[in-house]
Amino acid sequence: MSAIQRLTGGVLLLRNKFYILLYRGKDFLPSRVAALVEKRESELKTSQLHEEVARMKAIQAFSSIYELPLPQDTSTSGTLTEFRNIQNKHEDIKEANVDLNISLEAEIYRLEKELKVQQHKAFLLNKKIERSAMELSKLNAAWKPAGQDIDLEIMTDEERECFRKMGLKMRSCLVLGRRGVFDGVLEGLHQHWKHREVAKVITMQRLISRVIYTSQFLERESGGVLVSVDKLKEGYAIIIYRGKNYSRPSEKIAKNLLTKRKALQRSLEMQRIGSLKFFAHQREKTISDLKVKL
Repeated sequence: MSAIQRLTGGVLLLRNKFYILLYRGKDFLPSRVAALVEKRESELKTSQLHEEVARMKAIQAFSSIYELPLPQDTSTSGTLTEFRNIQNKHEDIKEANVDLNISLEAEIYRLEKELKVQQHKAFLLNKKIERSAMELSKLNAAWKPAGQDIDLEIMTDEERECFRKMGLKMRSCLVLGRRGVFDGVLEGLHQHWKHREVAKVITMQRLISRVIYTSQFLERESGGVLVSVDKLKEGYAIIIYRGKNYSRPSEKIAKNLLTKRKALQRSLEMQRIGSLKFFAHQREKTISDLKVKL
């Protein structure tokens, strides 16, 4: 690698197992132009050397005519020595500036490349979010929640407390998983009501607002009466009373709800959209940081 840099005179910007990127530099010149510049510089140095020799001869001639000793400290203003001193002094500053500009340009190039990569990834994430949102809207359109029953059964506080204690003591229960409420849950609920007056539903949802929504949704779809929502060691218990005039429906239960398979698809799409939105937010944050650096 060092041999390539030495032969080409370029600056190494990037190197991996596929390719090597070299920068030729701002002072790069074609071979013909470089030869002309070198020839011109050699002529200039020869001319300056002649001038310096003529100046020294003039000083010696002046001293011999007037029989004066040669001055020990002669002024270097306008001489070749002054020119070389200035040139050597500013050469280091020039090289440092060139190295700094090259590193700055390399960093800008890297940031611009990274910005394009992040923007492309953000574009792909947005496309995936659109597709998932379309699939979720199709699944949501496949079911319609039941309306609120106007003729609700009235329950006294004593009855509610009694049914609550009965429901909490029950060992048999329904457990809501990631699918949420679908047709199989309501069939299991009516199967519990076939032998008992109350049914206990366990949900592992963490937000109390979601638990309340699930309990009200079960009450509307099943036609029962919501007794209570109680916090357990793990999850929440939803106690639902079947009602005094309960009769098992003869037709298929919950035709308006999703099947078990579609409920799982809906849960997966909701989880996928949440993850994609999180990663899209991370990409947007990275893009804004890169723009600030540029």
